[in-house]
Amino acid sequence: MADSTASSTSKVNGQSQGLLMRLTRELVRLPGIGQKTAQRLAFHLMKTDTEEALRLSDAIREVKEKITFCSQCRNIAEGPLCAICLDPKRDTTSILVVEEPSTLHAIEQSRAFRGLYHVLYGALSPLDGVGPADIRTHDLENRVQQGGIKEVIVATNPTIEGEATAIYLTKRLKPLGVKVSRIAYGIPVGMDIEYADEVTLLKSIEGRRDLG
Repeated sequence: MADSTASSTSKVNGQSQGLLMRLTRELVRLPGIGQKTAQRLAFHLMKTDTEEALRLSDAIREVKEKITFCSQCRNIAEGPLCAICLDPKRDTTSILVVEEPSTLHAIEQSRAFRGLYHVLYGALSPLDGVGPADIRTHDLENRVQQGGIKEVIVATNPTIEGEATAIYLTKRLKPLGVKVSRIAYGIPVGMDIEYADEVTLLKSIEGRRDLG
């Protein structure tokens, strides 16, 4: 009898470990989540109230079921157009191009830009097989060709891929009669210049502005 009970307990423990391992494997697939962090999250979810865990799963399910992409700028939206494109107070003559919605959100938080956006969902990377069609640059070109746009501000990341994308967009959009600019990258506020790397210093000098 004791052997039977021990066998059943061992079987249950094995199943529990298997479920936790499965959850850990799924969590590791998330960006920025390593093995140890995934394990901590898995054990936290195991110990949390069922109601709280279900709220999390419901939130994830609703995002997947209800969130879509704006038909105009490709930002995340809950309808055909996102809240920014629907806002009548936005400056409709300027478009700021970003690689990901997370960048758009960061810029919105700063309140530094009041125009419209365009999200590429990536950057050109021939080595990885990512071309203009993959980031749908033609959608941006079509928006400009429709008229009313005076300036396109390219805010792709300061990487090789981001720079290549900026150059490509400039070549495609300039002939359409719009101003194409690139956001400046430089030294963060509060940082001593002597600690800046060569690329940051170069971008700071290139992005200099007149005083007075």
